[in-house]
Amino acid sequence: MKKGIIVVNAYSDNADYLYQADRLREEFALRGVCVEVVKNYCGIAGIQKNGKIALQEKGDFAVFLDKDKYIMRLLEKAGVRLFNSARAIEVCDDKMLTHIALSQAGISMPAVVPAPLCYTPEAEIGKAYCDNVIAALGLPVVVKHSYGSLGKEVFLADDAEALCAYAQQLRFTPHFYQQFIAESRGRDLRVVVVGGKAIAAMTRTAEKGEFRSNAARGGRCETFPLDAELCSLAEKIAATLGLDYCGMDFLFGKEGLLLCEVNSNAYFKALERTTGVNVAAAYAEYILRTV
Repeated sequence: MKKGIIVVNAYSDNADYLYQADRLREEFALRGVCVEVVKNYCGIAGIQKNGKIALQEKGDFAVFLDKDKYIMRLLEKAGVRLFNSARAIEVCDDKMLTHIALSQAGISMPAVVPAPLCYTPEAEIGKAYCDNVIAALGLPVVVKHSYGSLGKEVFLADDAEALCAYAQQLRFTPHFYQQFIAESRGRDLRVVVVGGKAIAAMTRTAEKGEFRSNAARGGRCETFPLDAELCSLAEKIAATLGLDYCGMDFLFGKEGLLLCEVNSNAYFKALERTTGVNVAAAYAEYILRTV
């Protein structure tokens, strides 16, 4: 009998996050497969004096719902099949790396400019720095941490003064600047892909006065039809990034959809409830067909 583990972050008690693990465990159980939810505490994986990798828990597969690059690399090196792979998670975890990976792949995205990291404590961001960003992207401009989720660490700079303030504040933090798509302010499209197939989509509309549309921030969700063109686009993105499962967010531009970001561990509670699609079942079935 196949056995699997679901790896979650040891410190997270977010209900939507834990919902994923519970739903997946339910769907595996319905298919006669035992999975254990494992927190990534110290000791779950390590390297012994002789160089061998030691694992506390080892299954035929691991659904990796965390972004701990050390644990996932150790699991893979020990022969555990990860969903998603370590490389795919790492590329999606760093939003700037996602843009780089998808560049020249024929995917429409908002223009972006990476921010240089600063290693000089007394450094001051100058006007020329901000002028370069504005020349490339215009105003307002979106300021994003390279790492983050649920709409956190995403800001909107309406003018040069605000942009310089964010740049100064974030000079030691990996971040980048993204073109603001005014037509899509407070509204985006979430599409979920499982095993290379787009299975569900929904729009998310922000509360009044909020430019971020994440469901976790109170965004209103509505089912969106999956036509052949949207399926093809979403599936191409997932394939390019090597993802078994993902949720991708599109913005509504003047000339069509623009990919904003890709989430390798996208929460699916709101999508299941909005669309009626059993995402957990689709993911579990794909994994069992694969391992």
